[in-house]
Amino acid sequence: MERRLAAILAADVVGYSRLVGEDEEGTLRTLSTCREVIDGLVASHHGRVFGSAGDSVIAEFASPVEAVRCAVNIQRDLETRNAGIPENKRMRFRIGVNLGDVVVDGDNLMGEGVNVAARLEGLAEPGTVNVSGSVHEQVKNKLDVGFDFLGPQELKNIAEPVPVFRVRLEPRSSTSPLAASERSPESLALPEKRSIVVLPFENLSGDPEQGYFSDGITEDIITELSKFRSLFVIARSSSFSFRGQSPEVKEVSRRLGVRYVVEGSVRRSGNRVRIAAQLIDAVADAHLWAERYDRVLEDIFTVQDEVTEAIVAAIAPELGKAEQQLATSKKLENLNVWEVYQRGMWHLYQRTKDDLAEARRLFEAALSLDPGLSLACSALVDAYYYEVVLGLADSVAENCDKALQVARRAVELDPDDAAAHCAMGKARIVRREHALAVPDLQLAIDLNPSSAWAHYGLGAAAVFSGHAGEAIRHLERAIRLSPRDQHMGSFMVRLAEAYLVKRDYPDAVQWARKALQQQGFQWSRYAALLAGLGFLGEREEARRVLDECLAQRPNFSVTMVRDGHLYTDAAALDHYLEGLRHARVPE
Repeated sequence: MERRLAAILAADVVGYSRLVGEDEEGTLRTLSTCREVIDGLVASHHGRVFGSAGDSVIAEFASPVEAVRCAVNIQRDLETRNAGIPENKRMRFRIGVNLGDVVVDGDNLMGEGVNVAARLEGLAEPGTVNVSGSVHEQVKNKLDVGFDFLGPQELKNIAEPVPVFRVRLEPRSSTSPLAASERSPESLALPEKRSIVVLPFENLSGDPEQGYFSDGITEDIITELSKFRSLFVIARSSSFSFRGQSPEVKEVSRRLGVRYVVEGSVRRSGNRVRIAAQLIDAVADAHLWAERYDRVLEDIFTVQDEVTEAIVAAIAPELGKAEQQLATSKKLENLNVWEVYQRGMWHLYQRTKDDLAEARRLFEAALSLDPGLSLACSALVDAYYYEVVLGLADSVAENCDKALQVARRAVELDPDDAAAHCAMGKARIVRREHALAVPDLQLAIDLNPSSAWAHYGLGAAAVFSGHAGEAIRHLERAIRLSPRDQHMGSFMVRLAEAYLVKRDYPDAVQWARKALQQQGFQWSRYAALLAGLGFLGEREEARRVLDECLAQRPNFSVTMVRDGHLYTDAAALDHYLEGLRHARVPE
């Protein structure tokens, strides 16, 4: 078997099937013309086309410099030819270039070196060129083009992630303002943490004097996001360097080294204001979240604070979901410490016995890689906490002790981190030390007023202590702060239990039903609903709900609820159990 090192160029037409469907003969003529251009350029750069099926071309070069030079010239030439053609009829190519080992089979080439080039082409945007890290290393100082680092990419059927760079087709020597300003630094590498920039919100009011309001919204969001220790937030001075521009989010991502971009607008008319915001994953070019807020401007600062709080509270959980999905898509051996942590968070939110055990293992692995990662300690407390409250712990006492031990470590590592103090609050709650939990949870709110979990923790501590009014206030605040939170089922069931303590059974039933619609199984959601239905005398529905609960937790009973719940107020717990007995829950 003959092998050799070769630079492989893979090119493919974007939307070829659509073009053929709209105009078969015209498309074939255009493709023939494009092929003449490509074949001529490949030959002039000392390359050889060894594969062409329909709308694709694959060629080899002895030199990666010539391969990239050829790819750039192909895109430049085709773009010039497209200038006079209607947008919907233009033929654009994606191109990928790789340097790797290939297997020779007559005139054909095969192997991973060829496969990587094809995968790079598939990742490229229309009219662009992607190159592998091996190509970039060889050509970065030898061509009059720049490169944007897109990070390590998982490629189908390729064992290891491949560093990918996008070629900037404009010459470095160009005198355009953009090229001149960007000639020096290439893409900034993404930090391990979730990285985000808040671009200046656009003033659409038609009155330049209203710019202060949109600037104020932007500054407040930056300030509030900066309170999350899990985020790498670009400072105001860098963010506002984009004021008055309309940059592509990918360009913002490249220049600032961030994955996520928040952008928005403010439109004021009379005493009303409309604020729109959206969260974008710039690397994946995907919208994660968008919302619009309409307010009456009775007090401009109150509106500014209210909208800022709502936007920040919505962004934080969306970032968490996105990061967990990214981490779970990668092979474990390829994960860095932050991705190990995020993968653990994904398992944490599944809340099964096996997933919680895997979450603990991953958080411990993250701490072995970085013993100073306070967030991994906080998350490990979460895992111990959920094993207890879901009735999945092998030893409740051991879980409670470990939770407190790890929470103390989290606070010692970062005493100014709201998440660490939340972890201490959870550790105290699961030990039924509710009064001791309150100071840490209140401190978490002082450090990060947008912490929905800190408000939830205070609400839970109040419920278990029999203080319904205080519990309802904090739990409603948690739900308002994070209306799409992955903890929402817990938020809602605690609110249902607070209404049980208050003897407001219709509201208790309403919130328990909502809690049951959230993801995952939690026996307390069934218990709260059954207690409310029991007090309302809804025996038929209670029977159906009980059967559904027993199908998932056969040992569900009044005794299990009594032993498993975290109430320290005897009267509140006895009342709860009375409702279960009215619902005919087995003793």
